[in-house]
Amino acid sequence: MNVMTGKVALVTGAGRGIGQATAIRLAREGVRLIVNDLDAAELETTLNTIASIDGHATGFVGDVCDPATADDLIQVCLSTYNQIDIIVNNAGYIWNGAMHNHTDEQWQAMLEIHATAPFRILRAFSEWLRPVAKAEIASHGRAVGRKVVNVSSVSGTTGSATQIAYATGKAAVVGLTKTLAKEWGRYNVTVNAVAFGHIETRLTQPFDQEPPAIDVMGRKHKVGLAAAQIKAMHKTVPLGRPGTVQEAAGAIYLLCTPDADYITGEVLTCSGGA
Repeated sequence: MNVMTGKVALVTGAGRGIGQATAIRLAREGVRLIVNDLDAAELETTLNTIASIDGHATGFVGDVCDPATADDLIQVCLSTYNQIDIIVNNAGYIWNGAMHNHTDEQWQAMLEIHATAPFRILRAFSEWLRPVAKAEIASHGRAVGRKVVNVSSVSGTTGSATQIAYATGKAAVVGLTKTLAKEWGRYNVTVNAVAFGHIETRLTQPFDQEPPAIDVMGRKHKVGLAAAQIKAMHKTVPLGRPGTVQEAAGAIYLLCTPDADYITGEVLTCSGGA
């Protein structure tokens, strides 16, 4: 039996990209899932793919920026599976612009999705975790091992022009991760982050003239990279190419496995060596 079989994971932003690839990878390894996304149609694709490989997943359509969503997500996990072993805070998007063009709304939106939403989910998780872990310690001398993986970015660890709000939100993920690793070590919870470089997703899709846009709650956000940007970027990547979402999911998966049981409070950079 796979060492991951029977575990339960919550993955946010699982309708596409890295989140979807992570959910599918976990399902292949026998993990049962609650998958969340804002887009019902995209989430259905994830659920169908997991079902096609005989995996087990339940969907939860909702905005993680809604203060009520965190408690709802945790309750759905518990009512469906009666346990939570892994949380992957992946949901996010970009809203770029130079400092002088950034608005308060833009700043707050990036902090809300990248820092506040994971904070709320983990705070809600703690209400179940603490009494359960304490009971496990009293009964067996040690709590069951559990995992948190937060998704950050090299924009948050090294900075990125035109991404002042996004980079700040992703830097906050690092602080959240390192602090919670110190608080939750006594509960045998490892808390780590993955800082991604250039991964091929809709946020980094190539364009020739006008950048494409994505819709987030009725607002259009420009995404993508110009061909010249991609070419220049690849020169800085020793592997000479962007990463795939499957490779990104592999980095997250690594930190979810028992092989990472003594790794906590760390930021794993997944950037092809950039």
